[in-house]
Amino acid sequence: MAGQETKYLIFDVESVADGQLVSRIRYSDKNYDPDTAIDRYRQELLDKYESDFIPYTFQIPVAVSIAKVDANFQLLDVVTLDDPKYRPHIITENFWRGWYKYGMPTLISFNGRSFDIPLMELAAFRYGIAIPAWFNLHDRTYDQKRNRYNQGAHFDLHDVLTNFGATRLSGGLNLVAALLGKPGKMDVAGHMVQDLFVAGQIAKINDYCRCDVLDTYFIFLRMCLLTGQLTLDREQELGETARQWLRDRVERFPIFENYLAQWSSWANPWLKSDEAATAES
Repeated sequence: MAGQETKYLIFDVESVADGQLVSRIRYSDKNYDPDTAIDRYRQELLDKYESDFIPYTFQIPVAVSIAKVDANFQLLDVVTLDDPKYRPHIITENFWRGWYKYGMPTLISFNGRSFDIPLMELAAFRYGIAIPAWFNLHDRTYDQKRNRYNQGAHFDLHDVLTNFGATRLSGGLNLVAALLGKPGKMDVAGHMVQDLFVAGQIAKINDYCRCDVLDTYFIFLRMCLLTGQLTLDREQELGETARQWLRDRVERFPIFENYLAQWSSWANPWLKSDEAATAES
């Protein structure tokens, strides 16, 4: 079908610490069990920093959600990998094999350059998964998929909004989504993932991942407007089409109902007051 080919893969990764690895690398002389090693490391991080988030090098993926988007920027589907088993090695293989299967479309992320992609690369390393099309190291530097400025391979919205690290985007994805009237963080945030996993609530982690991908999609649309690829009217039209897409799938994915309930209209400053009131309704 014309316009239905996947051009962009918008993705988000959630991960948890590998307690055995933490114990082996950081506490080899203590003989800690995995849970104790994780708890000890988190406490050490809190004693030194404001966060107890364990570095990605010790982590494995437990949730990857992907939004498929066509060349006209229309949302085609949202999938979670290896649902409902969520096995890290299968998630990793499906991520990289899927990217190749769809013809190596542009990966879209929010801060994926600093976290999601390095984690998925290291996971491929860990699980013995070859990804030569991604590690095209013999091509010209700019044409290499992993080149930071190769936005045709990976378009990191956070990277662009911060002018490639020249400034800090305080508030992150949550703030940028709020600027557009989208839910942002709801009842789950990234720092909660480890504890949710320990509690056996992996489905809830994947719901959170789905919602982050939706926020990223709408931020991507606004970025396409910013760069002149979309008009404001078309961006708003795509947003409404996506909202209806979510409504149609609430029965299958109840988390979408929560997402829609916290969706607020973007305050369009270009509308007259009477038109804005109509839009709000």
